[in-house]
Amino acid sequence: MTDVSDGVLHTLFRSEQGGHEQVVLVQDRSSGLKAVIALHSTALGPALGGTRFYPYADEAEAVADALNLARGMSYKNALAGLDHGGGKAVIIGDPERDKTEELLLAYGRAVASLGGRYVTACDVGTYVADMDVVARENEWTTGRSPENGGAGDSSVLTAFGVYQGMRASAQHQWGDPSLRGRKVGVAGIGKVGRHLVGHLLAEGAEVVITDVREEAVRLITERHPEVTAVPDTEALIRTAGLDVYAPCALGGALNDASVPVLTAQVVCGAANNQLAHPGIEKDLADRGILYAPDYVVNAGGVIQVADELHGFDFDRCKQKAAKIFDTTLEIFARAKSDGVPPAAAADRLAEQRMAEGRRA
Repeated sequence: MTDVSDGVLHTLFRSEQGGHEQVVLVQDRSSGLKAVIALHSTALGPALGGTRFYPYADEAEAVADALNLARGMSYKNALAGLDHGGGKAVIIGDPERDKTEELLLAYGRAVASLGGRYVTACDVGTYVADMDVVARENEWTTGRSPENGGAGDSSVLTAFGVYQGMRASAQHQWGDPSLRGRKVGVAGIGKVGRHLVGHLLAEGAEVVITDVREEAVRLITERHPEVTAVPDTEALIRTAGLDVYAPCALGGALNDASVPVLTAQVVCGAANNQLAHPGIEKDLADRGILYAPDYVVNAGGVIQVADELHGFDFDRCKQKAAKIFDTTLEIFARAKSDGVPPAAAADRLAEQRMAEGRRA
């Protein structure tokens, strides 16, 4: 690594976005591995978070991403009621070109060298099969296949948790948790979005979808002819009569262009980092739009991978994920009492739990 910008160092040591306990830079010349492992907090237990494999523009961008993602995992894990802090790792490179068994094994050894302070799992660019390889060198690996003692795909419980958050949002906004008859727009119908559509239809919601992949849209509409598809997210957020908008694709969905034209009264989706920049949460509140913080409602997946460490039990995980309903309502109540947007209330609750963990 040749250079780390002053901005990254400021984030790590001096800004409110920092406070990380440990950042490890990893290099293995024989396999080509270059990685950053960031541990934001272990106040509640070993840091837990996935491994992102991505072709960053430079090393400074990779470090910054690891820092931001690790901090977000601390907050997510705290509000999910897990005895875990937040951590994240990023591997620098193109997963389609650079990912090899040798590299993944080297990465596993790097994580193992932390002695259990960091528990890894899947993220963008890494999959269950990759975690099976990493686990050969590192016992602190989750997100493995059922054949290798893991829980496999976490999208089922991620979608279930978002659905619970959406029900809580309906309860707060309209006084009834039922989504029957509500018009819900889902942007992004990958693994999580597809399962979410299933929950909504089962309850009797009217569902509108969009996705950049035509094949994904076709699979849904052929199976569920009652679902309406629109060309793009721009059309979806402007849909007349939309009650709930569920961003389930890329981050930054709530921005200066989308918020002013959003027709929905509730935003609750699976995508990470939906707020494009600080201040957007206030713009939503000023328009009377209820925002369910993404890291609260999409925590079903991390609940699942955390459970692997204790011998995976799907029913036990589903019961924990169902509590996202109560946590979301608690955040809305705190937001109202404190006179702040729900995103700020969620941060305060997470910080309170982490502070209590440090004192324990």
